[in-house]
Amino acid sequence: MNIGLIGLPKAGKTTIFNALTGQTAETAEYDTGKVEPNVGVVPVADERVEKLSALYNPKKTIHATVEFIDFVGAHQGAAKGGLFSGEGMALIKTADALAIVLRNFRNPTIEGLYGLPKPLQDLETILDELILADQVVSERRLERIRQDHQRGKKTPQTLAEEKVMERIVEALGAGIPIRSLELSSEDLKLISGYKFLTAKSLLVLLNSDENQYGKDPNLLQGLKEKASGAGKDNPRHAHPPVIEFAGKFEMELAQLDPSEREAFMADMGIQESARSRLTRAAYEALGYISFFTVGEDEVRAWTLRKGETALEAAGTIHSDLARGFIRAECFTVKDLLELGSEKAVKDKGLFRLEGKEYIVQDGDILHIRFSV
Repeated sequence: MNIGLIGLPKAGKTTIFNALTGQTAETAEYDTGKVEPNVGVVPVADERVEKLSALYNPKKTIHATVEFIDFVGAHQGAAKGGLFSGEGMALIKTADALAIVLRNFRNPTIEGLYGLPKPLQDLETILDELILADQVVSERRLERIRQDHQRGKKTPQTLAEEKVMERIVEALGAGIPIRSLELSSEDLKLISGYKFLTAKSLLVLLNSDENQYGKDPNLLQGLKEKASGAGKDNPRHAHPPVIEFAGKFEMELAQLDPSEREAFMADMGIQESARSRLTRAAYEALGYISFFTVGEDEVRAWTLRKGETALEAAGTIHSDLARGFIRAECFTVKDLLELGSEKAVKDKGLFRLEGKEYIVQDGDILHIRFSV
C-alpha cells in the first residue's frame, strides 16, 4: 500500500513526510527545483503483532507497512514536474491513495510568496484540478471509443467501456469524483488501466503550527464537508478522513528517542503520533484489514482488502500457496490471546478449516494448506 502526499507549494508535505518516516529530507522556504519524490516505508503500528511475538518468540517479527511518497509541490500550469504537469501526473498515478496536505501555519517568507494560509480554498483548488485531469483523460477516451464504433469497430468490451465512460464524463462534468460513483467490479476492471486520480481513496492532512493546532474545530468540519463533496451516491466514500498535524513539531518529535517523544506529545495534548494516526486512517480509507501468520520462525502481519478471500490471502503470502490451495486453517488473534495457546483454541472448538471462498476478517490467523 502506498500513499502519495500532494499539495500546493510550501504546504509542508516534506515536513509531514519526515514526521511519518523519521527521515530528514530537505525542507526549504524557497523552491529548490527538486522534481524527484521522496519515498519512505514505515511499519503500521499494531499491538497485536507485539503480543503475538511475545507469545511465539519468533526469529523474525514483521509488521505490515505503508509506503509514503512525497511528491513535489503542485503548480497550476507548471512547465515542469508539478502535480498538474505531465511528469508529475504520471508519478502521482502510481499511488494507491492521495493525501492532500494543506498549509495552516504562519511563515513570513512563505506568506510573502504565496499569501496567508487558506486551507479551504487550497483544498477546493486541488480537488478541482484532480477532476479536470480526469476529465481530459475520460473525454479523450470516450471520443476515441465513439470514433471506433462509427468505423464499425465494436466489441462487447468497448460497448461496456463506453457506458462506463459516459457515466464518468457526466459525473466529472458535475464536479463529482469517480470514487463517489457506484461502480461494479466489472466497471472498475474496465477503467483500471487509466488510474484515474479521483477514483483513488482520499485523505486530507491539515498542517498546523503549534499555536494553532487543535484550536479550530470549525475549520476541520469545513474541510470534511468540502472533501466529502457530492459523495452521497456512494456512502462508503462520502467522508474522507481529515487529520490535523502539528507538522513541524511532529517532524522534530520523530528525531527523538521514545521516552522524550512521549513527554513532548503529552505537553501538546497529542495522544498518538502522526504515523499511527495516518496509517490507521489510511487502512480505513482504503478498506484494508490485517491478517496474520504465526510460528517459531516468523510472526507477520499482512495487508488485505476487506471482502477478499482466503485464496487471495494465500496469494498475498506467496503465489504457490494460491496455486496449490487446499484449505486455510483459521483462528483469531482475540481467541488466541485470551486462551493462551493454539491447543486451547482447538480444545474450545474455535479452530476452523475454511475453503478458498472464505472472506478473511481483520484479526484472522491463517495457515494455508497447499500442494503444488
